[in-house]
Amino acid sequence: QVQLVESGGGLVQPGWSLRLSCAASGYIFSTRGMTWYRQAPGKERELVASIDSAGFTYYAVSVRGRFTIPRDNAKNTVYLQMTSLKPEDTAVYYCKVIIDSRDYWGQGTQVTVSS
Repeated sequence: QVQLVESGGGLVQPGWSLRLSCAASGYIFSTRGMTWYRQAPGKERELVASIDSAGFTYYAVSVRGRFTIPRDNAKNTVYLQMTSLKPEDTAVYYCKVIIDSRDYWGQGTQVTVSS
């Protein structure tokens, strides 16, 4: 079955960097686009970044220039490299894949940016 497992979250200070990982299994990873979302307390889940199977990327305006979304098809893993973190980046971060019109989500990893 399809499984997505996020890791790498934690508590960091403003301006620091953090790399999240999303390890995928249960499908042919290289053939699917991957997306990172986040949800802050009291807010709706929002799209952060996505990468398709060809490597084309999209970033939300709020993270452009600070976050990147590389993927390693050999490791079935997509990353979210976050730099210059701000308190407003505090959220639970989730990865998602769409297979046969169905959304599959990981369990999320908490990122807290605070001094």
